Amino acid sequence: MAPIPTPPAEPQDSPNTYVGLDATEAERLARERGWSTVRALPPGAIITMEFRAGRLNFEVEDGTVKRAWKG
Repeated sequence: MAPIPTPPAEPQDSPNTYVGLDATEAERLARERGWSTVRALPPGAIITMEFRAGRLNFEVEDGTVKRAWKG
């Protein structure tokens, strides 16, 4: 049986630091800080509940990040 892979370490970065930023700027900053995947979603979007290490999610309304969370 193959070993279970170890997920990559996440950046030591709080998602709350992105709230209130312009979505484009927030995505650029998140990638600079080491997030492998950055996902921008409209409010109320239906998404899967799978957790993915290294992914940062943004809820974006009118071009501004309203909420941010890991996974």
